[in-house]
Amino acid sequence: MEIISTFTAALLTVEAFTGTYGINYGRIANNIPSPDKVVTLLRAAKIKNVRIYDADHSVLKAFSGTGLEIVISIPNENLKDMSANEDHAMNWVKQNVQPFLPDTLICGIAIGNEVLGGSDFELWTVLLGAAKNVYNAVKKLDLDGLIQITTAHSQAVFSNSFPPSSCKFRDNVAQYMKPLLQFFSQIGSPFCLNAYPFLAYMSDPGNIDINYALFLSTKGIYDPKTHLHYDNMLDAQIDAAYAALEDAGYKDMEVIVTETGWASHGDDNEKAATIDNARTYNYNLRKRLAKKKGTPLRPKNVVKAYIFALFNENLKWGPTSERNYGLFKPDGSISYDIGFQGLQSSSACSLLSTIKNYWRQITGKKELWHEKGGRGCYEHQISVAITSALTMLLFLQ
Repeated sequence: MEIISTFTAALLTVEAFTGTYGINYGRIANNIPSPDKVVTLLRAAKIKNVRIYDADHSVLKAFSGTGLEIVISIPNENLKDMSANEDHAMNWVKQNVQPFLPDTLICGIAIGNEVLGGSDFELWTVLLGAAKNVYNAVKKLDLDGLIQITTAHSQAVFSNSFPPSSCKFRDNVAQYMKPLLQFFSQIGSPFCLNAYPFLAYMSDPGNIDINYALFLSTKGIYDPKTHLHYDNMLDAQIDAAYAALEDAGYKDMEVIVTETGWASHGDDNEKAATIDNARTYNYNLRKRLAKKKGTPLRPKNVVKAYIFALFNENLKWGPTSERNYGLFKPDGSISYDIGFQGLQSSSACSLLSTIKNYWRQITGKKELWHEKGGRGCYEHQISVAITSALTMLLFLQ
């Protein structure tokens, strides 16, 4: 493969994440809306950046012409084939990427998910080869200026993350991680981290303040090496990743959070998985990301995160919490209020009845409206009612 200099790569780097707030659109469920309706929902919620865990053509077609930016994925089970066969990697890109551009804004390809640190050690050995072959295919098709190649890691790649400055990659992971980081550094890709304060708290509730995990008022933690203070766990997890990267020789690589969230329901041993906690975490996370600021260790690197997840996924295996991360219900209404405008499923008759009642309330104030010159707040209410009704009807089609 052609080796690109670090300087040249910096000039050619493409960003798969142009905002600060994105969402993971998982689909291991039999009760979620069609991709077309999901587009309507994402637009209503004003969420632009989306990740999916495959390259489903129905999703890619639905996203065409929408302006939504999507990162697609090659599932873990395909990595061995992608690593062993350059032609198969090329065919995959030709079938799942090239036909949908430029109308569908595919801006990234994730090579597997949480491979290193996982239980399938054979996948550890093929991850880099798969990433290189997919990148080479993208480059040969002159798409490397549009599409970023990445892979997401769990906290399992680290040997220790407390305090953040002490974080390093596990010895058995490092031998695979360092060559991967070298390649990603050459092509200008970030380090992608799946960070879950929920899981960290659940693993040690006796020693972790839940307020620290939920972005609530707390004394936080102090890192004696860097003399930095952390008032929330997510920032600490991100800076732990930066510390591990620096220890591995990649101080300048950006960290992007590709998954984070909080379950709203769980098993009996998952007491922290409640609607109140999920609402608190995701609301405070949204506020934190809106500030567009960095972390204590990297104050100039604006934190970017994809929330997990768009919907609850009722067919996922594992503990109950795994099926209850969704911000939205299958009918498009919000699971809990964190400031998003959801879509509410109802019959057309019920919807029209609601609009008629709203119209009567407004026109009943006819005299006050005329006193204000025939324009103003009530005219605005009519406009809002009509706009909301049309959006809801689109979702119900």
